[in-house]
Amino acid sequence: MAEREAAPFEIFRARDAVDYAEGGPMTAQPMSDVELAGSARLTEAGFLEGSQVKLAYSRPGMSLTYCWFKSGFPLPHHSHSADCLYFVVAGSLKIGSEELGPGDGFFLGADVPYSYVPGPEGVEVLEFRTSDKFDFRMLAKSEAYWDKALDNLLAARGDWPEQAVAPSGMVVG
Repeated sequence: MAEREAAPFEIFRARDAVDYAEGGPMTAQPMSDVELAGSARLTEAGFLEGSQVKLAYSRPGMSLTYCWFKSGFPLPHHSHSADCLYFVVAGSLKIGSEELGPGDGFFLGADVPYSYVPGPEGVEVLEFRTSDKFDFRMLAKSEAYWDKALDNLLAARGDWPEQAVAPSGMVVG
């Protein structure tokens, strides 16, 4: 049996995390006209003010993402092309009929559609993926979906200025 090479030792720091907008590991797949128009409406209404998504660590075959979504953030129905283990650091979320809080989590296989709703104090989640490069596929196909997402955004956004600090108090990036 051949000897296996020892895995390297690496340290990463929260302060060095990179915002996904600055070249994260995710590639958006083409969207339909309805999805483009709907996401543009959300962006114009302040959607980007409700989230922080940072690449905390990456190496071939794995990545770690930190996400902070403020209360009621309308995370669109979507999927990714890599398996992912989600761990709730602070706050809470609702996925399907399940309420998850600190220390809880869930696993999603590649290409499994999902969405969740952050709780009243928002949610901080760590995403452990089996890839350092993956795609984002929007799955919100109807105008009615985007109308509801916009209504939810407008209802939630008024609370966001009070949520200037993540529930854990952690600062990433």
